[in-house]
Amino acid sequence: MAIMHFSKWHGAGNDFILVDDRQGQLPEDAAGLAVRLCDRHLGIGSDGLILLRQPHQADTDYHMEFLNPDGSRSFCGNGSRCAYAFRSKQDGERGTARFTAIDGVHNARWAGKEVEVSMRDVQGVERVDDEAYLLDTGSPHLVVRVPDPARVDIVPEAHRYRYNARIATAGVNVNFVRWHAGRVEMRTYERGVEAETLSCGTGVTAAALWAMAQGLATGVCEVQAPGGLLHVRATRHPDRFTQVLLQGPVQEVFQGTVHPAA
Repeated sequence: MAIMHFSKWHGAGNDFILVDDRQGQLPEDAAGLAVRLCDRHLGIGSDGLILLRQPHQADTDYHMEFLNPDGSRSFCGNGSRCAYAFRSKQDGERGTARFTAIDGVHNARWAGKEVEVSMRDVQGVERVDDEAYLLDTGSPHLVVRVPDPARVDIVPEAHRYRYNARIATAGVNVNFVRWHAGRVEMRTYERGVEAETLSCGTGVTAAALWAMAQGLATGVCEVQAPGGLLHVRATRHPDRFTQVLLQGPVQEVFQGTVHPAA
């Protein structure tokens, strides 16, 4: 593939390189490509590479392959929302879509000018200590309650938790949160990016479910990340959350071409 067309999108400041690879021109293992393209000094720069691929299941519209800047694969909530908007623009199709990702099947739709995506069911919130809670929303997240996320020296503080003993092999994303003025305020350090991101869809979901588990919110929770305001809806059960939905803004930043092997 001599030249690759791409589009740059962000979801509440969480930015991604998107490529329509439904023709199968890129290698199945695109880890090396992700590392090169996501580099903010030597590449395009982003919080991840998203490849739109042919459906992996008969009842779905496409598969979303998400790769972190270090080449690792995971699910990405904001990336899923951007992938749906990208596909919608590519195909001129604004209807509800059903797609697969690394963690299974999801649904996505336009909600006005924003995009809503369904998340996996979440099996409870595990209390790690007095201030930290662990849950998996498609990626593992530690939610750490602090007096004010804006005052946290996020990189050194996150490194204290990055390889939590509970999941030492895979590592964990770290979210610093507080409940303030009727909503969650938060900042996130993402594994794979190994830095702070302006928002994280699975992290926003984790923070909102933490707030619901604490009785601070019921049914719907607003979450203010540095990159924007997002909403999470969920049904709470004694041991799990179901019907989890993540909604927020998406925006195309620019389009371009790149030599993928450069």
